[in-house]
Amino acid sequence: MRSDRLLSLLLMLQARGRLTAPDAARELEVSVRTVYRDVEALSAAGVPVWTTQGRNGGIELMPGYRTDVTGLTAAEARALVAMTGRAVPDDLGLGSALASAVHKLVAAVPASHRPAAQAARDRVLVDHAGWYRTTSGDGPAAPHLVAVQEAVWADRRIRVRYRHGDGRLRGYLLDPWGLVLKGGTWYLVAAHRGTPRLFRADRVVTATTLPDPARRPPDLDLETVWTALRADVERPRSAVTVRLRVHDGVRALLLRVTAAQRTPGPVVGVGTEETRRENGGSDASGWSVLDLEFRAVAAARGALMGFGDAVEVLSPQDLRDEMARTARAVAALYAGAGTR
Repeated sequence: MRSDRLLSLLLMLQARGRLTAPDAARELEVSVRTVYRDVEALSAAGVPVWTTQGRNGGIELMPGYRTDVTGLTAAEARALVAMTGRAVPDDLGLGSALASAVHKLVAAVPASHRPAAQAARDRVLVDHAGWYRTTSGDGPAAPHLVAVQEAVWADRRIRVRYRHGDGRLRGYLLDPWGLVLKGGTWYLVAAHRGTPRLFRADRVVTATTLPDPARRPPDLDLETVWTALRADVERPRSAVTVRLRVHDGVRALLLRVTAAQRTPGPVVGVGTEETRRENGGSDASGWSVLDLEFRAVAAARGALMGFGDAVEVLSPQDLRDEMARTARAVAALYAGAGTR
């Protein structure tokens, strides 16, 4: 619609001050002639806009001119307010600023759109923290997040000491590209020796911002890089299918708690009650037999041990043997607990 295009052109000029007709035509996906017609339409509507010729010419607004028009439809205002939510992560010191911006947004949208925006704010809450985590505690979950953030903002190289999941400490000289918040955890996307890598901010032990500018590809798209890194993390390398019998009283909890250790895919229930009795010694007193695919044997063992005798691994045999050895070691440890 032409009205939408005129508004887009007005907001582009307001944001940039001056814009060439070819650049505007390219962004609006119209011809240069159409852009000039739109400029004439804005001028006829009372907007102080004009064009200048020459090498440094272009389309521009009168200096100091501002419009209060946001250009947001009711649906766009509702979506923006709803997804920013009222529970915003303040790890980067942006929580209060975002809350203030949402208030201003609600006040700035046309009066006819405000009820929809306010309703979205009252009916949708975005909680960025993961389960069993809070935003308060004895100290920040990622104490060097602010230093990492400053390096990202300033496009400066950063030297870190990083603790890997297995406890190893290593030093890295990084070119920071961006920060990603996923499931309540902050991740640094950075290049190490030119190769994009992913680092959990809460595993950074020390962080020093250097005066050297970060090497950032001019065409870098953070979302594309993140998608590739996430796919690599989620790709199963040693997945194992585990057949187990689980008491129905903990089945829902089991599926929820082990979700992070399992590969994406359906939960497979094995056979009828009669087949279950044959396969796993199950009976009709509230037990189920399931096939679940875990990312690795160690992940399955760690996830399932906490359910005690409410879960029995039927196969593979090596995991069943590991569960038995771990159970015996735990039993032996606590057998002498009273003598200490």
